[in-house]
Amino acid sequence: MAENQKAGTLINCFFCEHFYITHEAKFPYGCRAIDFKSARMPAVDVYNNSEMDCALFVRKERGHQHHN
Repeated sequence: MAENQKAGTLINCFFCEHFYITHEAKFPYGCRAIDFKSARMPAVDVYNNSEMDCALFVRKERGHQHHN
């Protein structure tokens, strides 16, 4: 881990209703709430930039899927 990177986050984007897979090789993970794509889980980028867990996390309802 690089010296300037923080330890991480307990947020798991896979359980968030805003998370999606982009199908782009360089930026495979996306967050609809923040409107960005990343090479890492979006919550990790949020934590590394703010030192806070993502405040926009909304747990998916069981069996709920986005079809956009």
